[in-house]
Amino acid sequence: MNVDAAAERLYERVRTCDLCPLWTTRTNAVPGEGPLNAEVMFIGEAPGVNEDRQGRPFVGAAGQFLDELFAAAGLKRDGVYICNVLKCRPPGNRDPQPGEIEACRDYLDEQIDILDPLVIVTLGRFSMAKFFPNQAISRIHGQPKEVAGRFYVPMYHPAAALHQGSLRQVMLDDFAKLPALLERARKAQVRPAPPFPMAFVEAASAGPAAPLAPPPAAPTPPEAAAVPAGMATFEPETASAPELAAPPRLAEAPEHPEPSAPPEAATAGRPTQIRLFD
Repeated sequence: MNVDAAAERLYERVRTCDLCPLWTTRTNAVPGEGPLNAEVMFIGEAPGVNEDRQGRPFVGAAGQFLDELFAAAGLKRDGVYICNVLKCRPPGNRDPQPGEIEACRDYLDEQIDILDPLVIVTLGRFSMAKFFPNQAISRIHGQPKEVAGRFYVPMYHPAAALHQGSLRQVMLDDFAKLPALLERARKAQVRPAPPFPMAFVEAASAGPAAPLAPPPAAPTPPEAAAVPAGMATFEPETASAPELAAPPRLAEAPEHPEPSAPPEAATAGRPTQIRLFD
Protein backbone atom coordinates (compact mmCIF):
# COMPACT_ATOMS: atom_id res chain seq x y z
CA MET A 1 0.00 0.00 0.00
CA ASN A 2 1.42 3.42 -0.96
CA VAL A 3 1.50 6.37 1.44
CA ASP A 4 -1.51 8.10 -0.14
CA ALA A 5 -3.70 5.05 0.32
CA ALA A 6 -2.39 4.50 3.85
CA ALA A 7 -3.12 8.11 4.79
CA GLU A 8 -6.61 8.03 3.31
CA ARG A 9 -7.48 4.88 5.24
CA LEU A 10 -6.15 6.48 8.40
CA TYR A 11 -8.18 9.67 7.83
CA GLU A 12 -11.34 7.62 7.30
CA ARG A 13 -10.77 5.78 10.59
CA VAL A 14 -10.29 9.12 12.37
CA ARG A 15 -13.48 10.59 10.89
CA THR A 16 -15.54 7.64 12.08
CA CYS A 17 -13.70 7.05 15.37
CA ASP A 18 -15.68 6.32 18.53
CA LEU A 19 -12.84 5.24 20.83
CA CYS A 20 -13.55 7.99 23.40
CA PRO A 21 -16.61 10.11 24.29
CA LEU A 22 -15.43 13.09 22.20
CA TRP A 23 -17.07 11.58 19.13
CA THR A 24 -20.48 12.39 20.63
CA THR A 25 -19.80 16.15 20.78
CA ARG A 26 -17.74 16.76 17.64
CA THR A 27 -18.98 18.33 14.43
CA ASN A 28 -15.99 17.11 12.42
CA ALA A 29 -12.92 15.13 13.35
CA VAL A 30 -9.65 16.81 12.35
CA PRO A 31 -7.15 14.20 11.11
CA GLY A 32 -4.49 16.62 9.84
CA GLU A 33 -3.33 18.01 6.52
CA GLY A 34 -0.26 18.64 4.40
CA PRO A 35 1.97 16.87 1.89
CA LEU A 36 2.86 13.32 2.88
CA ASN A 37 6.49 13.90 1.90
CA ALA A 38 6.84 16.97 4.14
CA GLU A 39 10.19 17.29 5.88
CA VAL A 40 8.69 19.14 8.85
CA MET A 41 5.70 17.99 10.90
CA PHE A 42 3.91 20.24 13.42
CA ILE A 43 1.89 18.64 16.20
CA GLY A 44 -0.55 20.76 18.18
CA GLU A 45 -2.79 19.80 21.08
CA ALA A 46 -6.44 19.61 20.00
CA PRO A 47 -8.89 21.20 17.56
CA GLY A 48 -10.74 24.35 18.60
CA VAL A 49 -14.18 25.56 17.64
CA ASN A 50 -13.14 26.74 14.14
CA GLU A 51 -11.24 23.54 13.46
CA ASP A 52 -14.24 21.48 14.59
CA ARG A 53 -16.46 23.35 12.12
CA GLN A 54 -14.11 23.03 9.15
CA GLY A 55 -12.38 19.72 9.87
CA ARG A 56 -8.96 21.38 9.36
CA PRO A 57 -6.17 22.13 11.87
CA PHE A 58 -5.16 25.65 12.95
CA VAL A 59 -7.68 27.75 11.02
CA GLY A 60 -8.61 30.16 13.83
CA ALA A 61 -6.71 33.01 15.46
CA ALA A 62 -3.91 30.69 16.59
CA GLY A 63 -3.63 29.46 13.01
CA GLN A 64 -3.19 32.99 11.72
CA PHE A 65 -0.26 33.52 14.08
CA LEU A 66 1.11 30.11 13.07
CA ASP A 67 1.20 31.33 9.46
CA GLU A 68 3.27 34.29 10.67
CA LEU A 69 5.61 31.89 12.45
CA PHE A 70 5.96 29.84 9.25
CA ALA A 71 7.04 33.00 7.44
CA ALA A 72 9.69 33.64 10.13
CA ALA A 73 11.06 30.17 9.44
CA GLY A 74 10.93 30.53 5.67
CA LEU A 75 8.20 27.88 5.48
CA LYS A 76 4.80 27.78 3.81
CA ARG A 77 1.70 26.10 5.19
CA ASP A 78 1.24 24.00 2.06
CA GLY A 79 4.80 22.67 2.40
CA VAL A 80 4.53 21.30 5.96
CA TYR A 81 2.30 18.78 7.70
CA ILE A 82 0.04 19.90 10.57
CA CYS A 83 -1.97 17.77 12.97
CA ASN A 84 -2.90 17.49 16.66
CA VAL A 85 -2.53 15.03 19.52
CA LEU A 86 -6.34 14.85 19.74
CA LYS A 87 -8.38 14.52 16.57
CA CYS A 88 -11.64 15.81 18.08
CA ARG A 89 -12.39 19.03 19.95
CA PRO A 90 -12.72 18.75 23.73
CA PRO A 91 -15.90 20.55 24.93
CA GLY A 92 -15.23 24.16 25.86
CA ASN A 93 -11.67 23.88 24.55
CA ARG A 94 -10.60 22.29 27.84
CA ASP A 95 -7.28 20.47 28.17
CA PRO A 96 -6.97 16.98 26.69
CA GLN A 97 -7.56 14.19 29.20
CA PRO A 98 -5.24 11.15 29.53
CA GLY A 99 -7.84 8.71 28.20
CA GLU A 100 -8.46 10.89 25.15
CA ILE A 101 -4.73 11.17 24.43
CA GLU A 102 -4.39 7.39 24.69
CA ALA A 103 -7.36 6.84 22.36
CA CYS A 104 -5.70 8.99 19.67
CA ARG A 105 -2.18 7.70 20.30
CA ASP A 106 -2.11 5.13 17.48
CA TYR A 107 -3.46 7.65 14.95
CA LEU A 108 -0.62 10.08 15.66
CA ASP A 109 1.99 7.31 15.64
CA GLU A 110 0.74 6.12 12.24
CA GLN A 111 0.93 9.66 10.86
CA ILE A 112 4.55 9.93 11.97
CA ASP A 113 5.39 6.55 10.45
CA ILE A 114 3.70 7.47 7.15
CA LEU A 115 5.47 10.83 6.82
CA ASP A 116 8.83 9.87 8.36
CA PRO A 117 9.70 13.60 8.70
CA LEU A 118 13.17 14.97 9.31
CA VAL A 119 11.94 17.40 11.98
CA ILE A 120 8.96 17.24 14.34
CA VAL A 121 7.91 20.48 16.04
CA THR A 122 5.63 20.13 19.06
CA LEU A 123 3.26 23.02 19.76
CA GLY A 124 2.23 23.21 23.40
CA ARG A 125 2.87 21.10 26.46
CA PHE A 126 0.60 18.16 25.61
CA SER A 127 2.35 17.35 22.36
CA MET A 128 5.71 18.14 23.98
CA ALA A 129 5.04 15.54 26.70
CA LYS A 130 4.98 12.74 24.12
CA PHE A 131 8.66 13.28 23.28
CA PHE A 132 9.93 15.31 26.26
CA PRO A 133 8.34 13.67 29.32
CA ASN A 134 8.60 15.40 32.68
CA GLN A 135 9.95 18.61 31.15
CA ALA A 136 8.82 22.22 31.45
CA ILE A 137 8.21 24.01 28.16
CA SER A 138 9.43 27.29 29.66
CA ARG A 139 12.84 25.68 30.19
CA ILE A 140 13.40 23.74 26.94
CA HIS A 141 11.41 25.65 24.29
CA GLY A 142 13.30 26.00 21.02
CA GLN A 143 15.98 23.47 22.04
CA PRO A 144 16.07 20.48 19.65
CA LYS A 145 17.13 16.97 20.43
CA GLU A 146 17.89 14.07 18.12
CA VAL A 147 16.41 10.61 18.58
CA ALA A 148 17.03 7.81 16.06
CA GLY A 149 18.10 10.24 13.35
CA ARG A 150 15.13 12.61 13.69
CA PHE A 151 15.08 16.06 15.32
CA TYR A 152 12.37 17.07 17.81
CA VAL A 153 11.81 20.71 18.77
CA PRO A 154 9.47 21.81 21.60
CA MET A 155 7.71 25.13 20.99
CA TYR A 156 5.04 27.14 22.76
CA HIS A 157 1.55 26.78 21.34
CA PRO A 158 0.63 29.77 19.12
CA ALA A 159 -2.43 30.41 21.28
CA ALA A 160 -0.13 31.08 24.25
CA ALA A 161 1.24 34.18 22.50
CA LEU A 162 -2.31 35.44 21.95
CA HIS A 163 -2.92 35.37 25.71
CA GLN A 164 0.58 36.43 26.80
CA GLY A 165 2.03 39.01 24.45
CA SER A 166 5.59 38.62 25.75
CA LEU A 167 5.74 35.14 24.19
CA ARG A 168 5.18 36.47 20.68
CA GLN A 169 8.79 37.47 20.06
CA VAL A 170 10.02 34.36 21.87
CA MET A 171 8.15 32.17 19.39
CA LEU A 172 9.30 34.20 16.40
CA ASP A 173 12.91 33.80 17.55
CA ASP A 174 12.47 30.04 18.12
CA PHE A 175 10.93 29.52 14.68
CA ALA A 176 13.72 31.53 13.05
CA LYS A 177 16.12 28.76 14.12
CA LEU A 178 14.28 26.07 12.16
CA PRO A 179 15.92 26.64 8.73
CA ALA A 180 19.40 25.92 10.10
CA LEU A 181 18.14 22.85 11.95
CA LEU A 182 16.36 21.54 8.86
CA GLU A 183 19.51 22.00 6.79
CA ARG A 184 21.48 20.14 9.42
CA ALA A 185 18.96 17.29 9.32
CA ARG A 186 19.15 17.14 5.52
CA LYS A 187 22.94 16.89 5.57
CA ALA A 188 23.07 14.34 8.37
CA GLN A 189 20.46 11.99 6.95
CA VAL A 190 21.30 9.50 9.69
CA ARG A 191 17.98 7.79 9.30
CA PRO A 192 17.00 4.26 10.29
CA ALA A 193 15.41 2.32 7.46
CA PRO A 194 12.72 1.41 8.16
CA PRO A 195 12.22 4.03 10.92
CA PHE A 196 12.27 2.93 14.54
CA PRO A 197 8.77 2.26 15.88
CA MET A 198 7.40 5.07 17.99
CA ALA A 199 7.52 2.86 21.09
CA PHE A 200 11.32 2.86 20.86
CA VAL A 201 11.50 6.59 20.20
CA GLU A 202 9.40 7.37 23.27
CA ALA A 203 11.41 4.95 25.41
CA ALA A 204 14.61 6.59 24.25
CA SER A 205 13.16 10.01 25.09
CA ALA A 206 12.64 8.97 28.69
CA GLY A 207 16.29 8.27 29.51
CA PRO A 208 19.71 7.06 28.34
CA ALA A 209 20.04 3.96 26.21
CA ALA A 210 20.75 0.60 27.83
CA PRO A 211 24.42 -0.46 28.08
CA LEU A 212 25.91 -2.70 25.48
CA ALA A 213 26.12 -6.43 26.05
CA PRO A 214 29.63 -7.77 26.77
CA PRO A 215 31.52 -9.28 23.82
CA PRO A 216 31.40 -13.07 23.35
CA ALA A 217 33.76 -15.02 25.57
CA ALA A 218 37.11 -15.96 24.05
CA PRO A 219 37.39 -19.57 22.82
CA THR A 220 38.75 -22.07 25.31
CA PRO A 221 42.50 -22.62 24.67
CA PRO A 222 43.69 -26.10 23.77
CA GLU A 223 45.03 -28.40 26.46
CA ALA A 224 48.34 -27.19 27.85
CA ALA A 225 51.42 -29.33 27.29
CA ALA A 226 52.35 -31.68 30.11
CA VAL A 227 54.45 -30.07 32.83
CA PRO A 228 57.72 -31.83 33.59
CA ALA A 229 57.81 -33.71 36.88
CA GLY A 230 58.85 -31.67 39.88
CA MET A 231 57.73 -28.27 38.47
CA ALA A 232 54.90 -26.37 40.18
CA THR A 233 51.74 -25.46 38.30
CA PHE A 234 49.08 -22.77 38.99
CA GLU A 235 45.78 -21.53 37.62
CA PRO A 236 45.56 -17.79 36.78
CA GLU A 237 42.81 -15.86 38.56
CA THR A 238 39.88 -14.76 36.39
CA ALA A 239 37.19 -12.22 37.19
CA SER A 240 33.80 -12.69 35.58
CA ALA A 241 32.20 -9.45 34.33
CA PRO A 242 28.62 -8.79 35.46
CA GLU A 243 25.99 -9.64 32.91
CA LEU A 244 24.67 -6.59 31.05
CA ALA A 245 21.35 -6.17 29.32
CA ALA A 246 21.50 -5.99 25.55
CA PRO A 247 20.04 -2.82 23.94
CA PRO A 248 17.23 -2.80 21.35
CA ARG A 249 18.59 -3.45 17.84
CA LEU A 250 17.33 -3.15 14.30
CA ALA A 251 18.71 -6.59 13.48
CA GLU A 252 20.39 -9.35 15.47
CA ALA A 253 24.18 -9.22 15.41
CA PRO A 254 26.10 -12.39 14.44
CA GLU A 255 26.55 -14.74 17.36
CA HIS A 256 30.33 -14.91 16.85
CA PRO A 257 32.11 -12.02 15.07
CA GLU A 258 34.83 -12.75 12.57
CA PRO A 259 38.23 -13.01 14.31
CA SER A 260 39.69 -10.34 12.03
CA ALA A 261 36.97 -7.75 12.84
CA PRO A 262 38.37 -4.52 14.36
CA PRO A 263 37.48 -3.62 17.99
CA GLU A 264 35.06 -0.94 16.72
CA ALA A 265 32.78 -3.71 15.46
CA ALA A 266 31.72 -4.41 19.03
CA THR A 267 29.77 -1.15 19.04
CA ALA A 268 28.00 -1.65 15.69
CA GLY A 269 24.74 -2.58 17.41
CA ARG A 270 24.67 0.50 19.60
CA PRO A 271 21.33 2.40 19.19
CA THR A 272 21.47 6.07 18.29
CA GLN A 273 22.06 8.15 21.42
CA ILE A 274 19.99 11.16 22.40
CA ARG A 275 21.70 14.51 22.19
CA LEU A 276 20.24 17.79 23.44
CA PHE A 277 21.37 20.82 21.48
CA ASP A 278 21.37 24.33 22.92
